[in-house]
Amino acid sequence: MCEGIDLKHWHDRAEALARRGLRVLALAERSETGDRIEVRTLEGGLTFLGLVGLIDPPRPEAIAAVAECRAAGIRVKMITGDHAGTAAAIAAQIGLANVYRVLTGADLDKLDDAQLALEVADVDIFARTSPEHKLRLVTALQAHGLSVAMTGDGVNDAPALKRADVGIAMALKGSEAAKEAADLVLADDNFASIASAVREGRTVYDNLKKVINWTLPTNAGESAVVILALLAGLALPVTAVQILWVNLITAITLGLALAFEPTESGTMTRPPRDRNAPILSGGLVWHVVLVATLFLAAVFGIFTYAIDRGYPLPLAQTMAMNTLVVLEIFHLFFIRNIHSTSLTWAAARGTRVIWTVVVTITTAQLAVTYLPPLQAVLGTMPVSPMDGLLIMAIAAVFFVLIEIEKQVRLGLTR
Repeated sequence: MCEGIDLKHWHDRAEALARRGLRVLALAERSETGDRIEVRTLEGGLTFLGLVGLIDPPRPEAIAAVAECRAAGIRVKMITGDHAGTAAAIAAQIGLANVYRVLTGADLDKLDDAQLALEVADVDIFARTSPEHKLRLVTALQAHGLSVAMTGDGVNDAPALKRADVGIAMALKGSEAAKEAADLVLADDNFASIASAVREGRTVYDNLKKVINWTLPTNAGESAVVILALLAGLALPVTAVQILWVNLITAITLGLALAFEPTESGTMTRPPRDRNAPILSGGLVWHVVLVATLFLAAVFGIFTYAIDRGYPLPLAQTMAMNTLVVLEIFHLFFIRNIHSTSLTWAAARGTRVIWTVVVTITTAQLAVTYLPPLQAVLGTMPVSPMDGLLIMAIAAVFFVLIEIEKQVRLGLTR
C-alpha cells in the first residue's frame, strides 16, 4: 500500500472519473530496483503518483444499433469487467434502458440462482464480472423463457457462449476457443453488425412467410375451382392442361420473386415473434379459406357470365384461366406487404424482379390466348378487349376485399 495519502479523497476522485465513462488506473512507483517484482515486496514500498483516466468512446454506429435493437423489442444488457461507475456512464452514452442500477460481480456472488433469476430481468448493467458470472446470467435469463444472445472473446467465455441460444464470438480479438463454442463469429467485432443480422434474419423469415402465404391460398383456390366443378357435375371452368400451364408459369416466377423482396419498413420496430409460433398459423389458415373462396367466386362468376352470353366453352374456359392468372398477380402485390398496407406507391411500384416476372407472365398469357399454335395446345380462344377489362376489374375488386380484411386484422392486433 502507498502510505501517507488520503484514501477517501482519491477514491472519490476515481469515482468521479469513472462516472464520466473513463477507465481509471492508479499509478505508483518504487524506489528500489531489481530483476523481479514480487507482491510481498510491494507492501508499503510504493509512492503514489496519481490517477489516469482512459476513454474508449462507443462507436456512433453502436449507439444507433442499440436504439434499433430496443425499438425491435430486444433488451440489450452490458456485462463488463469495468468499474461500476464506468459501466453506468458508458451504458448511458449508448442508450441502455436502465442505467440507474448496477450489479457487480460481488453482488452476483451473494445471490443464489433463484434470486438472480428475479434480479436479472430488471438490471441491464453488470460490472466487475468474470466469465463465470456470464454463464450464470445466461442461465438466469433463459429461466424466464427468453432467447439469449451472448457475446464473448476470451477462452473462459466459451461455456457462456455454448449455453446461450446464440453465442457470438469476435473474429478480430476473439480466442479460438470462443470461436469454436460460438454459433456466429463477427467478422468486424462491431455490435452494429448484430443489429444488421437481426434485420436480415427478420427479412428472410418474412419472405419465407410471403412465399407460403402466396402459394397456399392460390393453390387452394385453383384446387377448389376444379373440386367444386367435379362435385357439382359441371363443366370444368379450367381444363387440366390449363391448370398445369397456370402452375408452370406462376409457381416458378411469382413465388420465386417473393424471395428477393427487400426489407419492409417497420421491420425493426416490430416486437420479436414467439419462438414457438408456427408458420402455419390460424391467421394463415383463415387467409387460405378467404382467398380460395374469392377465387371460386371470381372464376365461376366469369365462367358463368361467358356461358350465359352464349360464348363457346373454350372461350369461357380461356377467360376463367386468365382470371386465375390475373388474380394470382394481384395477390402477389397484396402479399408483398404482410405487415402494412399495400395501397401505397412504393407497394405498387414493386421491384425490378417483381415487374420482370409480371411482364413475363403477361406476355406468356397473351401468347397462349392469341397465338393459334398455342391455342391448339391449350384449347384457348381470343378474348375481346372488353372482356379483358372485365377480368381486370374483377381482380381489382378481389384486391380491395383482401386489403380491407388485412387492415381490419392488423387494426385488431395492434
